[in-house]
Amino acid sequence: MDKLLTLWQGSGLYNLELGQAVMVMVGLLLLYLAIYKKFEPLLLVPIGFGGILANIPEAGLALSALEQAVDVGRPAVLEQLASALGGSLETQASIESWRTSLQQMMANGAAEQLATAKAVANGAGYGDGLLYMFYTVAITSGIAPLIIFMGVGAMTDFGPLLANPRTLFLGAAAQFGIFATLFGAVLLSSMGWMDFSLNQAAAIGIIGGADGPTSIYVSSMLAPELLGAIAVAAYAYMALVPLIQPPIMRLLTSQKEREITMTQLRPVSKLEKIVFPLLLLILVALFLPDASPLLGMFCFGNLMRECGVVERLSDTAQNSLINIVTIMLGLAVGSKLMADSFLAVETLGIMALGIVAFGIGTTAGVLMAKLMNLVSKMPINPLIGAAGVSAVPMAARVANKVGLESNPHNFLLMHAMGPNVAGVIGSAVAAGVMIKYLG
Repeated sequence: MDKLLTLWQGSGLYNLELGQAVMVMVGLLLLYLAIYKKFEPLLLVPIGFGGILANIPEAGLALSALEQAVDVGRPAVLEQLASALGGSLETQASIESWRTSLQQMMANGAAEQLATAKAVANGAGYGDGLLYMFYTVAITSGIAPLIIFMGVGAMTDFGPLLANPRTLFLGAAAQFGIFATLFGAVLLSSMGWMDFSLNQAAAIGIIGGADGPTSIYVSSMLAPELLGAIAVAAYAYMALVPLIQPPIMRLLTSQKEREITMTQLRPVSKLEKIVFPLLLLILVALFLPDASPLLGMFCFGNLMRECGVVERLSDTAQNSLINIVTIMLGLAVGSKLMADSFLAVETLGIMALGIVAFGIGTTAGVLMAKLMNLVSKMPINPLIGAAGVSAVPMAARVANKVGLESNPHNFLLMHAMGPNVAGVIGSAVAAGVMIKYLG
């Protein structure tokens, strides 16, 4: 009977908390959106499944060995951990109080003390969880978002941007959503509605760039504690671009403006396509070295695509490599969907600021196109300004779709790809600025 009681007390059902149950439902919701609604399935499937795994009671899949020992360790183990961390536990206090005290010691412990405590945890039979190892390898090192950027570069055609360089301004204008959201998060904190530090506000602001890998990269460096909420917000709103952008585009443009037909793009030579990523990297690296990791991998991937002599490498970057890293990245992000960190008022603030950022970015791109029409002899259809957000190629497809509704013979897809690609460059530069001043 005692063995059955021990088995029951060690089960997930016995130890399941309300917050964990809620997060399992959130994980199932993400899977539903990915599988049934086709919302960014490549990322939301592993993120949702990782969120479910992270909230299985007693499994500790998203915890380090030390965190597991503190979370479920026996009293004797907890006392050893306290000694290793240079503290002591009150003998009359409850086990839960001991665990809380140890968490505080871990937060304030020196590197040597944490290493000693980890050795104690390992000696007691605890090891790093699977998702924790994914997170350490893929995100803590910063390698996964960079490899994905390389793959995106290998899939990107700079031709539309080179054929119409003016669209670079549309991509730059759409990044206004990033900085507007940064100031919005700071304002909410100053008003006492939220409690975001400047680093956290900067990480939230990157959502406005509509670039998932950039959002993950910046938040992992500036605000890793908000990574789960920021990643879910970024990819969820990227998936909702076809719902978020069209009402804003129609509101800001007249029927006549939406019917503007743009001239056919000029052919772009192979030499231009080879030189551009090299020139872009050198210029950005000279002025903003902190943007070099993201933009460097993006340009390297594009160079492999355009040079024509490394088709195998380009194909690997576009397909097998990016797919493998996407699986690891998604599960690693899912590990941050734990109840104690995700179920907070700040998460609602992040989701609200994220959709505002998308709206502001879309608005800024459209208004920039309208402004350029006042000083340009060659008209620009303002709809392509909305493609300045970095959701490639979805934002360009949305601009083309809205344009066809007004003029069935007006195909804007290739024209919209110019600001769309420029938006990727702009979000990487904005990330470099954030890291430069706050990293």
